[in-house]
Amino acid sequence: MLRPMEEVTPQEGQRRVQQGALLVDVREQNEYDEVHAQDAQLLPLSELEARYTELPQDRDLVLICRSGARSARAAEYLMNNGYGRVANLTGGTLAWVENGLPTEGGNQ
Repeated sequence: MLRPMEEVTPQEGQRRVQQGALLVDVREQNEYDEVHAQDAQLLPLSELEARYTELPQDRDLVLICRSGARSARAAEYLMNNGYGRVANLTGGTLAWVENGLPTEGGNQ
């Protein structure tokens, strides 16, 4: 039986990234270009099935989307394919921005 998916707050997600976790944004390119969490790597959910092996299995992964739904699906997919160190960022980019955490893209 798989363990339940871990959910993390934006602050916890940022802390994990500062400690070496990889932040993976699963939105589409145009959404990512508008605004994304600083240091987030883009891997759209639409490409995840074909490209998930590009992600390291030996590193913590924090997945983020707009609000948390797509990243939850991506986290579940990765966990079903052997990734054990996966967390979903609750509230997504909306919560990241709302909490004043560093972003890139758009008109900054």
